Amino acid sequence: MVWVRTMKKTVLGILWASYENSFWFFGYAVVVLLIAYATRRAVRSMGMLVEKRWQKRFFSGFSSTKVVVKGVLYSMALLGMFLALLQPQWGKKEHTVQQEGRELLVALDISRSMLASDVKPNRLAFAKSKIKRMVKLLKAERVGLIVFSGDAFVQCPLTRDTAAFSLFLDNVDAETLSSGTTSLAQAIAKALQTFASLPARNNKILVIFTDGEDFSPGLGAIKEEAHKIGLHIFTYGIGTEEGAPIPLISESGGTLNGYQKDEQGKVVFSCLNRGILQALSRESGGKYVDPTQDDKDLNLLVSYVESYEKEKFEDKDIELEEERYPYFLAFSFVCLLVEWLL
Repeated sequence: MVWVRTMKKTVLGILWASYENSFWFFGYAVVVLLIAYATRRAVRSMGMLVEKRWQKRFFSGFSSTKVVVKGVLYSMALLGMFLALLQPQWGKKEHTVQQEGRELLVALDISRSMLASDVKPNRLAFAKSKIKRMVKLLKAERVGLIVFSGDAFVQCPLTRDTAAFSLFLDNVDAETLSSGTTSLAQAIAKALQTFASLPARNNKILVIFTDGEDFSPGLGAIKEEAHKIGLHIFTYGIGTEEGAPIPLISESGGTLNGYQKDEQGKVVFSCLNRGILQALSRESGGKYVDPTQDDKDLNLLVSYVESYEKEKFEDKDIELEEERYPYFLAFSFVCLLVEWLL
């Protein structure tokens, strides 16, 4: 039996888990009134046709008492069905829930170039909104968050709690941005370290949201290591190939007037390095995804992730209220059976 809604209320010591269905009481009341009316009319009609003392002689199969009892049984059967519809629960029992899904790490670039506004409102805000939407589209997965620039650290450990994940993601803002260069190697190394601390998995998935401006000298070596342990790297390019200037930011994270300049005093433009991201994904068995304004990019990315086989996580013991609606349905069945036998 599937219960869709979740409104609960305790009445008479019983937890009614689908209390929102109580509006059906009005329908039940109408039907009971109709049954009472039909029962009374049948008894009165028989009384008008034949005197009570002659009823058994001429209508041996008719009994006013039987008609009333049958009406009561109908009403009681409907009451049992109505109460079952409210999903009564009482008494707790421990259940072991077997969890399964996929584990994936999301790596978010927090280098200063992510403030470039070639995608609106800027690369960082765009990436965060896409990550939130992706996590909502993913079902029954454990997701963790890594943030990286010249170094990398785990912002949110692997979790099924999407609300907690979103809180950790929201804490990544302009104040978090690093003034250092971007190192894809550090992000991959942190992912490898994280997966190494977990039970052995057949599928290890990393999704990197970055503009692809990489300055890490050891990227080739770390890619080989990722390939050896079976880390599948998906990359999501943030930005455009035309690029945009990098805004200056204060120590408090506020945007200053002007843009970052090089040693010659020229404004520095940050451009999407699609080539390095495509190569990284291709060599690790993953895919590269270009951003879109709708959800086509995320649907594609989610379909890639969901193509991997689900794996079993650790079992979880939880206490649940015992479902008691079968008792009410059984009561209704008995009432209808007795009514049929009369």
